Amino acid sequence: MLAKRIIPCLDVKDGRVVKGVNFVNLRDAGDPVELAAIYDQEGADELVFLDISASVEGRATMVEVVRQTAGEITIPFTVGGGISSVDDMKRLLRAGADKIGINTAAVRNPQLVSDGARKFGSQCVVVAIDAKFNAEWGEWEVFTHGGRNATGIRTLEWAKRMESLGAGEILLTSMDADGTKDGFDLKLTRAVSELLSIPVIASGGAGKAEHFYDVFTEGKADAGLAATIFHYKELTIQGVKDALKGKGVEIR
Repeated sequence: MLAKRIIPCLDVKDGRVVKGVNFVNLRDAGDPVELAAIYDQEGADELVFLDISASVEGRATMVEVVRQTAGEITIPFTVGGGISSVDDMKRLLRAGADKIGINTAAVRNPQLVSDGARKFGSQCVVVAIDAKFNAEWGEWEVFTHGGRNATGIRTLEWAKRMESLGAGEILLTSMDADGTKDGFDLKLTRAVSELLSIPVIASGGAGKAEHFYDVFTEGKADAGLAATIFHYKELTIQGVKDALKGKGVEIR
């Protein structure tokens, strides 16, 4: 079994880290370069940067943030938000990102996933999926544009398709659990993890160390991602890792 990873997520808007609940009510959480350096020192296995404003100005800001961060940290980091072409991917990889996360762009143009995988390797392409339970279907629906737009696409089918197009990893966010601190969506995570042979990063709902244990054991996730609890020092990365080790989970 691969060692499990703990990944802090930095939602970056106009050059600052922000965090909300269920994708709304954002509040400031600090400087992304400073936070990244702290998480590197605290033992994070990787980092995820999401440019949630992703406007033209946001994109220019983000390239600079990526460049500065790359000079400060030694762990891999993924950058997503507002990426719509292979050139966008190249620009961020050149600035120092290790992987590129795509979400809305993959729905608009699935070919981008295979083009990116062909040019940079599957290990560089992370497809982010924002999923919300659709009671009518009895399963989860894919949302785009930072959780604002329903697509009519079924999450399990979509995840499988993304794997077949060359995605190296899935970053799976439960919109229902996001920011609630009540625990990851184990049902959703397990359904996707059991379907795929590529790693699944679970996101949305972490509130305590046990939630990571649950998502690794019951949810079958390969990595657990969190934002609020780490930014506001409710939990430390080392604390989570110690708790997991104590329960026999192999971590990095």
